Amino acid sequence: MAARKEPVIWMRPEQAPVGRPAERSRAEITTAAVELADQEGLEAVSMRRVAAALGTGAASLYRYVATRDDLLDLMTDSTAAEYDLRAPSGDWQADLLEIARQAQRIMRRHPWLPTLVITRPTLGPNGIDLLEHLLDVLADHPAEPARKLEAFALLNALTALSVQNESAATNPGAQRQSAYLHHVATAGNHPRIAALLAVTSPDEAPHDQFAAVLTRALTGVLG
Repeated sequence: MAARKEPVIWMRPEQAPVGRPAERSRAEITTAAVELADQEGLEAVSMRRVAAALGTGAASLYRYVATRDDLLDLMTDSTAAEYDLRAPSGDWQADLLEIARQAQRIMRRHPWLPTLVITRPTLGPNGIDLLEHLLDVLADHPAEPARKLEAFALLNALTALSVQNESAATNPGAQRQSAYLHHVATAGNHPRIAALLAVTSPDEAPHDQFAAVLTRALTGVLG
C-alpha cells in the first residue's frame, strides 16, 4: 500500500491538536530559520539550531513544523512577502521584468534562496499572491493559461540561475576557467570559440544581459 502523503503545511493546523498551549508561532519559527540561513547558510538550518535560536528544545518545534522540509517551504514562501506588487501598467514585458528584478534583489538578500527555488519550488500563501499578480499582468495576453503558468515557473528559475551565476562569477575557480577558455581561444584550434569571445563585450552590464535573455524566454513561452 502506498504511503499516505501529508498535505502541504498551510493545509494543516498551526499547532498539533494535542499537547500544551502554543508558545510559538510558525511565523516566529520561520523568521528564526531565515535569519540563521542568511547568516550561516542553508546547511546550518536544523530543528535543533532553530530551536536554540528561539530558546527552546527541538522537540517542541515538531508541534508546529513536522519536518525540516516543511521548514524550508515556510522559509521560501516567507520571502515572497517581500515583493511590492503594484498594479499592472499595461506593458506585460516591463511588468514581468520588474517582478524578476525584485526577485533578484530578494535572492541576493537571501543567498540560500536560489537553490530552494530551483530544487524544491513551492507555493504557499505569499507565493500564491505573487502568482495571482503575474496572472493579472498577463490577463489580456492571448496565451493559454498553461503557458502563463510556464512563464511563472520560467521567470523564477531563470532569475534564480542568474543570481547563482553572479555568485559563481566571483569564485576563484570560475576565474581560472575563464582564463583557460581565453587560452584555448588564442591557441587557434577552436575558431568558433575564438569568434564568440571576440564579439562578446566585457562592458555589457550583467543586468542588461539578464533582461534580454528573460524577455526572449518569456516571449517564446507565451508565444
